[in-house]
Amino acid sequence: MRTVYRVLAWIVAVEVLVQAAAISYAIFGFGKWIQEGGVLDKSVMESQVSAFPEEVGFMVHGLNGMMVVPVLAVLLLVVSFFAKVPRGVALAAGVVGLTALQVLLGMFGHGIPALGLLHGVNALALFTVAVIAARRATLAAGPAGVAAASGRHATAV
Repeated sequence: MRTVYRVLAWIVAVEVLVQAAAISYAIFGFGKWIQEGGVLDKSVMESQVSAFPEEVGFMVHGLNGMMVVPVLAVLLLVVSFFAKVPRGVALAAGVVGLTALQVLLGMFGHGIPALGLLHGVNALALFTVAVIAARRATLAAGPAGVAAASGRHATAV
């Protein structure tokens, strides 16, 4: 289960990178489209036709952030109870909490654009906690799956 935990944590971290890449792709494509004479108005927003090819980045960012990442975060939390990673449950809970906050910031950011600043900062926090969780799972297992020494003396039970 430790391997599943580690893999899920790394996938969450990679998904944060995918999110950043997707939204960057869309924004840069949008900027290019505007520079080439494209005009964004209500009719374009309500149109079913893609205004520029990079628009797919907005869709990837939205679907990935609202569906894929939250499911992965919850799976990480469930697995954390069985993985026996030091502080693994707390880190997985942190990933779930930061993911929930990220979704809320993304949803409410459309009405309050300043929340976009927090959305970006929270993404960095989510990435960091996911990487720490993955590394903790990696460091917790020594050679051949033997638990690594934690620097503390074992006590007899």
